[in-house]
Amino acid sequence: MPFLRRLGYFLIGLSVGLIFLAVFLKKKTDETGTEFCYLPNCRVLKELRSKPLQTDPALKVAADSLLVQYLLKEGDVDFRQSDTKAEPCKIYRINGSKGGRALSITIENCETHALLREYEEKKT
Repeated sequence: MPFLRRLGYFLIGLSVGLIFLAVFLKKKTDETGTEFCYLPNCRVLKELRSKPLQTDPALKVAADSLLVQYLLKEGDVDFRQSDTKAEPCKIYRINGSKGGRALSITIENCETHALLREYEEKKT
């Protein structure tokens, strides 16, 4: 059997296997609610969602809890404005937009909880 024919069969089998694997893993993650977070942005947001969220009493603006939860799910961590080496709590700046509003929060990621330090909302 020529090499190109064997390569063709191999690629067909590989593509069918990858499609099956993608469908199987998608179904499994939908049923169990698990996430595969490999990128830094996803890992930080998942860790922040897993901890109880407290609000800083010195926060001057009342934070909309639904928008904060939206940012913790769909937001983008700005690592340039974040302080990931801070002790004892790392500080993260998370930006996003929803419904024509630019949203930005600053959260301290401590060992046992997450503390909302700043909340900004601007109409665009």
